[in-house]
Amino acid sequence: MALNNYKHSVAERFMAYVQIDTQSDSASATQPSTAKQKNLSALLVKELLSMGITDAELDEHGYVYATIPATSTKNVPVLCFCAHVDTAPDCSGAGVKPILHKNYDGKDLVLPDDTSIVISTKNHLYLKEKIGDDIITASGKTLLGADDKAGVAIIMDLAQYLIGHPEIMHGKIRILFTPDEEIGRGVAAVDMKKLGADFGYTLDGGECGHLEGETFSADAAIVTFNGVSVHPGYAKGKMVNAIKAAADFVSRLPLNEWCPETTEGMEGFVHPTSFEGNLEKATVSFIVRDFVTAKLKNHEERLENIAKETENRFPGIQTEFVVKEQYRNMKEILDLNPNVMNYADEAFIRANIKPNRMSIRGGTDGSRLSFMGLPCPNIFTGEMGIHSKQEYISVQDMEKAVEVILHLAEIWEEKS
Repeated sequence: MALNNYKHSVAERFMAYVQIDTQSDSASATQPSTAKQKNLSALLVKELLSMGITDAELDEHGYVYATIPATSTKNVPVLCFCAHVDTAPDCSGAGVKPILHKNYDGKDLVLPDDTSIVISTKNHLYLKEKIGDDIITASGKTLLGADDKAGVAIIMDLAQYLIGHPEIMHGKIRILFTPDEEIGRGVAAVDMKKLGADFGYTLDGGECGHLEGETFSADAAIVTFNGVSVHPGYAKGKMVNAIKAAADFVSRLPLNEWCPETTEGMEGFVHPTSFEGNLEKATVSFIVRDFVTAKLKNHEERLENIAKETENRFPGIQTEFVVKEQYRNMKEILDLNPNVMNYADEAFIRANIKPNRMSIRGGTDGSRLSFMGLPCPNIFTGEMGIHSKQEYISVQDMEKAVEVILHLAEIWEEKS
């Protein structure tokens, strides 16, 4: 079914949601990492209940669960549509003032609260394709929060539409809104039994038409250098400086390959993300990424060998090398469940969109969910320039995403 003559609520909802500060905090050990994320989640529960969805709830971990009841009598697999409420720590999300630029004319968008922030088609090629659309930006002092409040608004608009149109045949649909996706803990405490879904789709992608069914596989690596602390006045032949050893180690990392600055496409990398310590102990933290899971071990062995070379250069230094699994390439699971992607392709086509299967040089909640028993690719929302003050989104892209997931619900019902 096309959404002809439907007055979407997605833009209105989106502009309201982005004004609620939901920035997550990787330094926090709580779940969710910031209590303020629950402010938006509580609002979403209230709105879902007001639509007539009776089981909407916010749990103690910051997850919103809700059900759009089935209208079909068939045995249809239960779908889950998922988005995250938090915004990235990279840029302030407090005091967001969204601006709607109706019928965008292609000129530079100079943001009023900081006129040095200019969103132009020169720097944002996709924006040139959106001439004539209604574009939403922030005001220049904050990010916008389209990542991923666009996904939240899209799912909420779908829920409103389906509750108001019981004649549309679909199976049971579960809604999941998560905290802390931006800091890699988005589904850490999801109750999969409570969720009770068979297949899922995250709404957290970029350009209209993008369908992402492949992510990096990811590990974290921590390299620790243990030295010997001695009073510097009496240190000759005794002191072993962990800071110098760690600095030498970092200097040995390749500059022209094997790093985010020089890789693209399907290339993996090893990336130092933090350096901290003192004379006695210094630690360098890394993320390790590749689309082929088996290659992670090769990257880690190479990194450990560089650490051992450093240890040999600094007599007395002792190194520790620890690897922690983060997430795995969702393609490994989706390949076992081809209908999840194939039905999405068909939904795009019904919405008059050419599906463009993409690989993500990163991860999503869907990466983890896929390995938790919920095969879960990622669908576009239109969010662009994310994690920055130059973030923008097309209202029409969000509306198309609503249409796509409506078709998805219908297709799963038809083919059951």
